[in-house]
Amino acid sequence: MNASIKDYITVTLNYWVFTFTDGALRIIVLLHFYKEGFSPFLIALLFLSYEFAGVFTNLIGGWLSTNYGIKRMLGVGLVIQSLGLVCLSVVNTAWGTVIATVWILFCQGLCGVAKDFTKTASKSAIKLTSDKLEGIESKDSRLFRWVAWFTGSKNAMKGIGFLGGGLLLTVFGFQNSLWLMVFLIVLIFVYTMARLPEMFGKKKASKTIKSFFSKNKVVNNLALIRIFLFGARDVWFVVALPVFLYSSGWTFIQVSGLMAFWTIFYGFIQAVTPKIIPESESRVIGKRLRNWMFGLSVIPVILYFVVVSETPFSVAYVIFGLFLFALLFAINSSFQSFLIVEYSSQDKTAEDIGFYYSANAIGRFVGTLLSGYLFQLGGFSYALFGSALMLIIGWIISLRFRVQDSSPSKNCE
Repeated sequence: MNASIKDYITVTLNYWVFTFTDGALRIIVLLHFYKEGFSPFLIALLFLSYEFAGVFTNLIGGWLSTNYGIKRMLGVGLVIQSLGLVCLSVVNTAWGTVIATVWILFCQGLCGVAKDFTKTASKSAIKLTSDKLEGIESKDSRLFRWVAWFTGSKNAMKGIGFLGGGLLLTVFGFQNSLWLMVFLIVLIFVYTMARLPEMFGKKKASKTIKSFFSKNKVVNNLALIRIFLFGARDVWFVVALPVFLYSSGWTFIQVSGLMAFWTIFYGFIQAVTPKIIPESESRVIGKRLRNWMFGLSVIPVILYFVVVSETPFSVAYVIFGLFLFALLFAINSSFQSFLIVEYSSQDKTAEDIGFYYSANAIGRFVGTLLSGYLFQLGGFSYALFGSALMLIIGWIISLRFRVQDSSPSKNCE
């Protein structure tokens, strides 16, 4: 087997395991502390340090991956994730709400740093391994297919993590579930360190702040669109939906099962997007991005009116609509993931991707905060309204989106 393919498989397996623990942790924290009496808004606050960490960690992680190599950053991400889980396992609500909340925020912040170190390093590895391969398949086609599969399978694994988190919490309880995940991380850490080349992904990093933030217009526009795209998802998904379902009488496993199935479906669509939209040439995808953004923005508008009208079987309609949302959201996300990897500079792939995912983290941070606040303010309908508004703004930004005719790598300086 080609060495580049072996490296791609190793990085993918690493990210799968990490993402499983990441998804399981999210559902465990959400359901456990809601059961302990935390309000929806307070639960949203528990995730703020996790999301906020990504704003800066992605930037730093991109630079560190370029300077010290992707293998080392994958290892650092796994170690920090383990530390966060161990620290979280000792929390006790008997400490009082304030102290417990501060401690959880600290632990969640560690896990947020770990996630973004791992994500930036992993996605940077895709371009490095893809570019080394030769064959009859064009580089654009191969990169589009590899990015789609990597991103889609990762999100499917996160969905499995949601379901696994609900099962772990039900069967083993809060603390034991976290320790089991630490054991899993240790196993994949040993495997990854043994398989990847020592200096894998090491490049010459930026030396000045100006050169570090110097990005082309494609990267900037993609980053801006990404803020509103992921903010629009998390504003209803992170807190509003699970609390809405749990307060409606659903069990832990039912809530985590639905979220898992939604995320697996979303990941599956991402993975097969190259078959749904076979054209991998970046200009074609760039032009289609705005059309898919508009289609996505219509769905939460319709769902908002379904919820406020309190029509019979409105919950069933909402669930169906959210899966339709997953379909269009996955295609949008695949387009953007391909374009950012395609248009990242060859010499600064990790830095460009880190910059882009910092914008992603901003969107998730805002979406998470609004998810708890809007739900507490006016219920699930308010969260859907917020989602619709953010998507409309993202669509307006996409109208000015342009990609260059020439090679992406020549336009990123």
